Amino acid sequence: MRKWFSDLFNFVLRTLAKTHLLGPEVVARLKYYQMLHRWPDLKHPKDLNEKINWLKFNGDTSMWPILADKFAVRKYVEEKGFGDTLVKSLGTWEKAEDIDWDSLPDSFVLKLNNGSGDAVICSDKSKLDIPATIAHFSKLMKVRCGFETSELHYTKITPLVIAEELLDSSTQPAGSRSMVDYKFWCFDGKPYSILTCSDRTENSLDLNVFDLNWEPRPDALVATDHYKDGGGAIPKPASFRRMLEIASELSKGFPQMRVDLYDVDGKVYFGELTLTSAGGFMKYFSREFLREMGDQVKLPTDDK
Repeated sequence: MRKWFSDLFNFVLRTLAKTHLLGPEVVARLKYYQMLHRWPDLKHPKDLNEKINWLKFNGDTSMWPILADKFAVRKYVEEKGFGDTLVKSLGTWEKAEDIDWDSLPDSFVLKLNNGSGDAVICSDKSKLDIPATIAHFSKLMKVRCGFETSELHYTKITPLVIAEELLDSSTQPAGSRSMVDYKFWCFDGKPYSILTCSDRTENSLDLNVFDLNWEPRPDALVATDHYKDGGGAIPKPASFRRMLEIASELSKGFPQMRVDLYDVDGKVYFGELTLTSAGGFMKYFSREFLREMGDQVKLPTDDK
C-alpha cells in the first residue's frame, strides 16, 4: 500500500510540476516532506539537504546540466586534466532501438546520461536479452526526469543511451559483489568525507562513511532495509591520495559537490558528479551529520 501511494504521489507531483500548476519550490517542499517527514527551512537553510534545495533555486546552476550529464561531463573532466580517469566510451545513441549491438564487445555497461540506478551490466553479450534491454531504456527515455524533485537541470539534458567499458570488479575489497563506489563529499574544492557504496544488489547496498583519515563514522548513517550498515569494512583504496586530488580539483568553485570515483588495482576511474545528491532528500545520513555537512556549505548569503 505504501509503495502504491508513493507512486501515485510522485505521478501527481510530476504532472503538476510539468504543467506548471505548482512552482518548483512548492514541489521541492512537498517532496521533502514526503521523503523526510518534516518541512524544510529554505529561508534559513542549515543542514545539507536544505542547502542543496536552496541552491536549486538561488545558486548558480548554469553548469549543472553539463556536470550532471554522464556523457557531457567527460569534456569537463578532460579540461581539468583527468582524461586518463575516464572509462572508455563505446558509443551513444538517441534511441534505444538504434544501439549498434555488433559494435559492442562481449562485456560492457549501458546506462542513460541523465539516469540513476538504471544501468544494465552485461558480462556476456550472447546471454543478454536484447529486446528486454531495448524496452527498458525506451521506457526510461520517455520519462522527463527532474520535475518531481525540482532538479530542473535534468530537464535540460537530452537523453542518450551510453555504452562504456565494463570495469573489472573481481579485485574489489571486502568481498563486494559490485564495484565499490567512493563518493567524495566536497565543499568548494575541499574534500570533507567519503561515502562508500558496496555489495550492491537490486534490493540493497552497504554504506560506510569515513573521514579524511579513513576513520569510520558510523554515527553518520541511518541504516534501513535498503541501506545497510557496512560496518567500516572497506579498506582505504591504494589510490586514495590521487582520489583526493581529483575530487578537490573537480569540485572547486562549487559550494557543494559529490565526486564519485572507482579504484581498480590502484588506478582511479571517474564515475560522475552530483550537485543534488538524492535530489536533496537524503535519508541515509543522520540529522546530526546532515547538519555537520551543511555547516561546510558556504552560501552567498552567509557573508551578508
